[in-house]
Amino acid sequence: MRYQWLLALATVASVCHATDFKIEVSQPRQKILHFGASDAWSMQFIGLWDDQTEQEKIADWLFSLENDAQGKPKGIGLSVWRFNLGTGSAEQGKDSQIQPGTRTECFLTKEGSYDWTKQPGQRKFLKMAQQRGVPHFLAFMNSAPVYFTQNGLATNTGRGGTINLKDDCYDDFAKFMATAVKGIEEHDGIHFDYLCPVNEPDGHWNWLGPKQEGSPATNREIARLIRETGKAFKKQGLTTQIIVDESSDLRCLLATHETNWERGYQIRTFFSKDSTKTYLGNVPNVPRLMVGHSYWTNTPVPYMREIREQLRDTIAKYGLKFWQTELCIMGNDEEIGGGGGYDFSMKTALYVARVIHHDLVFADAESWSWWRSVGEDYKDGLIRVYTSDHMKSGYAVDSRLMWALGNYSRFIRPGATRYEVSSSAEFNPYGVMCSAYQNVDGKWVAVVINYSNQMQDFSLNLSNQQTVQWQMYRTSDVSGETLKPIGQTTGKQLLPPRSITTFVAQ
Repeated sequence: MRYQWLLALATVASVCHATDFKIEVSQPRQKILHFGASDAWSMQFIGLWDDQTEQEKIADWLFSLENDAQGKPKGIGLSVWRFNLGTGSAEQGKDSQIQPGTRTECFLTKEGSYDWTKQPGQRKFLKMAQQRGVPHFLAFMNSAPVYFTQNGLATNTGRGGTINLKDDCYDDFAKFMATAVKGIEEHDGIHFDYLCPVNEPDGHWNWLGPKQEGSPATNREIARLIRETGKAFKKQGLTTQIIVDESSDLRCLLATHETNWERGYQIRTFFSKDSTKTYLGNVPNVPRLMVGHSYWTNTPVPYMREIREQLRDTIAKYGLKFWQTELCIMGNDEEIGGGGGYDFSMKTALYVARVIHHDLVFADAESWSWWRSVGEDYKDGLIRVYTSDHMKSGYAVDSRLMWALGNYSRFIRPGATRYEVSSSAEFNPYGVMCSAYQNVDGKWVAVVINYSNQMQDFSLNLSNQQTVQWQMYRTSDVSGETLKPIGQTTGKQLLPPRSITTFVAQ
């Protein structure tokens, strides 16, 4: 009895002061369209594995909206899937000057015909995603097809900071993208809602080999390519939206960063009518949207909020929307030891959840995606694969990172609206963070991060004083707590250390 009393006393002593959070039901913010990840580069291999059990397991983890017999989600229910539309470096083999694991096939042949048997592994996962209810698909290009590039490669080796595309091939590249998008829909029944013709063209990225595909580009070159793509899509009757421009760094959207003016100030450059040579607001199929990646801007921690608020205000000034479409751990993410070495624990999961919170709450992001869905010994995959034959076969293991993303993606569904949340305490990125959403069915969802090493006394209410019964799902380092249903509450709850809890109104 004395031991139990001392344990209870220690628990009370370790609990921080109560923090009350209130969902402001009269203060809606942005729509939430989707959460996602990409198929690069693993699915081209995993989709060809003989072991279909592993394929199904991976697909269920990423896409499933079903629960098991205990009510635990089988997967994280991603609602957008990014497809890496290939450029032809795989057909070049060693001559591509790109590592084997990051080469891609191309539907277009050097003779100018189309081979619709290409990219079979990736296309299998497109279908598996569709079968499990993924409602949206996005195609992205890392380079123009090798037949159109200036150096004949899908990497920028031997070049400077301009686009690796022949001057007379802008229309050819645009026609290829239109034909590929239309062809996949005709052959596989997959409609791409979005396509991005360039990927990380700015900042310090010059995409020199031999690692992977990529090309820099100036804003004028991007604008020219987007206009040609709009023409090609209109000519082929496509409704697919053309998005701009998967910036490598949020700072390039707002100003310049480690580059000159030709590859910076992108919001103003593409959507100010004064920018007559680069204005894209009147191009067919181009929405008023800027798409960027959250790399490099997550440290120092106070700056993470500062730049996102600047981004939010600038986006609003030009009447645009913002999506965050790619993130993994980089060398400057020193708080969790950088990107090297896989991490199955809450260490990386919490760090990423804090970025998600900042992107949604302070940048008003309408969409949020992780980079690779599956990786190896690096902090870039939601799922870790072990292979001894260069990805010809393998075994997949889930991670707290994947389930942490699921605290958002599984329960905040397309069309939801984020609402302001007020608190009795100042915002603390090392403590409790809460964001709230209302799905289209009217039900509320709140995602609560306890970043601290202490129990936190937490209270959640609606500003209209409506009483809500919440079902809770938790991800933590506790065994079995990966989106585990852990009971119901009316709002008052102790949050365990280093945990993410999603509250879903019943």
